[in-house]
Amino acid sequence: MSWHLRGSYVETCSCELMCPCNLSLDHGATYDFCRVTLAFNIREGDVDGTDIAGRKVVAIADTPKVMTEGNWRLGVYVDDGASDEQFDKLVQVFGGQLGGPMAALAPLVGQMLGVERASIEFADDGLRHSVRVGDVMDFEIEDIVPFGVETGRPVRFDGMFHPVGSDLTMAEARRSRINAFGVEYEAKTGLSTAEFAWSA
Repeated sequence: MSWHLRGSYVETCSCELMCPCNLSLDHGATYDFCRVTLAFNIREGDVDGTDIAGRKVVAIADTPKVMTEGNWRLGVYVDDGASDEQFDKLVQVFGGQLGGPMAALAPLVGQMLGVERASIEFADDGLRHSVRVGDVMDFEIEDIVPFGVETGRPVRFDGMFHPVGSDLTMAEARRSRINAFGVEYEAKTGLSTAEFAWSA
């Protein structure tokens, strides 16, 4: 079975700017936990012959202070426009059963909080990126452009170990209301990219 996904990505978490976990999974979070939302807007994709272009997936995780200790609690939303076949294929990809980046993280998950359908909306406006999931999430992050950078180019991490990619844009939260699968937090920091690509 082969598959590929391509699209944009937005993340936000509970750590102060910047999230130590994004520097390295074995660095301790700012607090005694790291709570993070990973949002995927899939522009094009195919999973074993099933077209999944236009679908959206949002995962929320509640992890220990040091992520590599495992025992993550994870919940997943798939947009309610997905067919049953699309839903099943996306659950397999994001659950790690079909290999790829999420398969590397799967051993860290100790409890699956659930997989549900929900309305998922993405909006991009220049440096600002917002995500709304039903009535459980509504957040916005803004890419950080350093003082004195006249090109307007935001700061990027390069060389990260992250399931989405090794080069992501640093951002901070501008708005946050997150309470999903019993995981509630105030978003403070974030990451984004206009282009991620997965395959296996």
